Amino acid sequence: MSKAVLTVDNLQVAFAANSVVRNVSFQLQPGEVLGIVGESGSGKSVTCLSILGLLQGANVQGSAQLSGQELIGLNPTALRQVRGQKIGVILQNPASFFNPIDSIERQFIETLQSHQSLTKAAARSIAVEQLVAVGLNDPERILRQYSFQLSGGMLQRVMIAIALSLQPQVLIADEPTTALDVITQMQILGLIKQLQQQTHCAVLLVTHDLGVIAQLADRVAVMWNGELVEQASVEQLFDQPQHAYTRSLLASRLTLAWEKTDDSSIGAPCH
Repeated sequence: MSKAVLTVDNLQVAFAANSVVRNVSFQLQPGEVLGIVGESGSGKSVTCLSILGLLQGANVQGSAQLSGQELIGLNPTALRQVRGQKIGVILQNPASFFNPIDSIERQFIETLQSHQSLTKAAARSIAVEQLVAVGLNDPERILRQYSFQLSGGMLQRVMIAIALSLQPQVLIADEPTTALDVITQMQILGLIKQLQQQTHCAVLLVTHDLGVIAQLADRVAVMWNGELVEQASVEQLFDQPQHAYTRSLLASRLTLAWEKTDDSSIGAPCH
């Protein structure tokens, strides 16, 4: 097995006297999709946000190393360079990611220039290429628009384009399809899968939906009440779940199949 790109060891997160994440340890391999699954409130998003240093007022202990660089306790300036440049993020509500009074072009270009020495023209050229790569067929129009002028699915594609434009080592996708309709969900999931395979980026996929896990993940970490209770390959988890909580999650769905889908319609361009 190759050396892990992200290693989390004994992660602990507490707010005041309330412990919300305990003893969380896992590794993410290069090019791997690791799904963290569990019900709402189980600690999935808190785990990811703590790694990124985005939890105000939290007491975070333990270790999270990105290619050997310790992230827990890293100074804010250095951590800002890690976010975006080395770790890309896709949030569950794309509208909250964008400033409604700035154009998509300005926000895209500012993101690129904050991490790389690029002229505005060069940054804009990258933005156009990335928007095409995520299936937006009129990138010039998209760049001129504002977030409130785009649909949720289009905004999610723009967010994915921005996240991958800096070629991060790790992509954290936190409930990336929660706010979208079913058809758009399928398109976005297919797009993430396609781009992950093209870029060989490691993905930490956070979701409560085992159907999403079945489509995208290579391995699964099951989270319950702030702790990881089971880790296994997708096939093993669906065929032979070991923990009672995992079995209850599987039983809560009417239909489950872990086989990977190969639907050419998934990830189709958004016009």
